[in-house]
Amino acid sequence: MKKILIANRGEIALRVIRACKELGIRTVAVHSTADADSLHVKLADEDVCIGPPPGKKSYLDMRQILSAATVVGADAIHPGYGFLSENPRFAELVGKCGFKFIGPSAQAISRMGDKSQAKDAMRAAGVPTIPGSDGPVASIDEARQWAKTVGFPMIIKAVSGGGGRGMRVVRDVKELESQFPVATAEALSCFGDGRVYMERYFERPRHVEIQLMADSQGNVVHLGERDCSVQRRHQKLVEESPSPAVDDKIRQAMGKAAVKGAKSVGYENAGTMEFLLDEDGSFYFMEMNTRIQVEHPVTEQVTGIDLIRTQIMVARGEELPWKQSDIKVKGHAIECRINAEDPSQGFRPCPGLVKGLHVPGGFGVRWDSHIYAGYTIPPHYDSMVGKLIVYAPDRDQAIDRMVRVLDELVVDGPATTARLQRRILDSKIFRSGAFTTKFLEENPQLLEV
Repeated sequence: MKKILIANRGEIALRVIRACKELGIRTVAVHSTADADSLHVKLADEDVCIGPPPGKKSYLDMRQILSAATVVGADAIHPGYGFLSENPRFAELVGKCGFKFIGPSAQAISRMGDKSQAKDAMRAAGVPTIPGSDGPVASIDEARQWAKTVGFPMIIKAVSGGGGRGMRVVRDVKELESQFPVATAEALSCFGDGRVYMERYFERPRHVEIQLMADSQGNVVHLGERDCSVQRRHQKLVEESPSPAVDDKIRQAMGKAAVKGAKSVGYENAGTMEFLLDEDGSFYFMEMNTRIQVEHPVTEQVTGIDLIRTQIMVARGEELPWKQSDIKVKGHAIECRINAEDPSQGFRPCPGLVKGLHVPGGFGVRWDSHIYAGYTIPPHYDSMVGKLIVYAPDRDQAIDRMVRVLDELVVDGPATTARLQRRILDSKIFRSGAFTTKFLEENPQLLEV
């Protein structure tokens, strides 16, 4: 593998470029006209403009990306996260065009990307799943029947969904009847697939996920868990590893279940099993992300394993260099997603010129970002502009370190979420570790400026 094209933009494209450089692999950045000045374009060995700013005319245009890979003579394509990373058709076409897709097979993406099929597959593998409908729910009458079987509260979810879209919590029949058509319409609008399914809704769970890595020889290992319970409208704001809610017994059981589930579908490359952890210690499979995750750095910090480098090595056909017994989680890591949004204005996106930038430093500090002083954040894409990651010997020290670096971070120009995250990290409830996915909902004072 001598040349990799990165079918993505921003921070994750830059992260892949850095891993490739350390492996002696040439890189190709594709970009829209709006991203011509992005740092990932400047640092790649080659770059190709693939279209205008709208994603569907550039980063989601399979033909343009594959044509670019052909023109530059790439060997492989790394999809990053978002855009086409979990599109089975893209993974299939990459292979048919003679390139290596750095990720799982199209079949695995398709099976695990369909939330209903994924749940069926995990249930068959013996992985605990959330009580709910057996597959998509086709009508309001069928929805009523499932509500009688499972009981309220329930949550309606898009079969092809993610990121909190196409989801509606219903607590009685009246709400079910009003929200069911809304959820199906949103699912169709956002994902081109109006199918929905229903699950029992847990009022105060933790969101805990297991990082997996699998090779083509059938070896699968997990690299511990990440806690992603600090969310706003199902969008993660803070992630950490290990989870303060997970003890050794739960960790072993959850890791074993995740590995078992991945093996049952013949999974290869990086993936993440997401679980809901109930207050009584029970956990249930939620979904599988068939790609690298935004929050992968916290796992890298506590295991010392470069996940992007490992993705590339696995895609080259190499066997995993370690067994499960070799994986050791040490210390504590926390990540804050720094978004160009204004919390005081309902999290209004704030694209625009970065007039100045001061990046925190010091022991145990990492900054993954594509922005720089003089860079203009475009309005066309996700508002995340960087990730602050800290590592320390224990959780208390990691929190203190993150509070310090959030104080040091300066993004002059666009508003960001850094001040809010500073208040979250320094709050008594976050420090206690006894919070759930309802954290911000139950502590609205943290949103006050």
